[in-house]
Amino acid sequence: MSDTPPDRLSSNPRSPYFDQSLLERGIGIRFKGQQRHDVEEYCLSEGWIRVALGKKVDRHGQPLTLKLSGEVEAWFERPGADAAIEEAPEA
Repeated sequence: MSDTPPDRLSSNPRSPYFDQSLLERGIGIRFKGQQRHDVEEYCLSEGWIRVALGKKVDRHGQPLTLKLSGEVEAWFERPGADAAIEEAPEA
């Protein structure tokens, strides 16, 4: 597993870009120089994030989101399982 986050990731299980194993590691997002904790989805190559629009929901009960454009940086907050194996000393 790479230590680089994917180009696009979503926290919505209905999205094709949802990946539970990556989300469990924790993803840090910096948008326009500020760290954000309310990001629902991001895309590094296209430079945008989606954030929930308050408590508003659509007719299917899904939260309404707002797409914001700008400079996006992403990183993992915790190392992956493979990184822990690589760092372990050999017996």
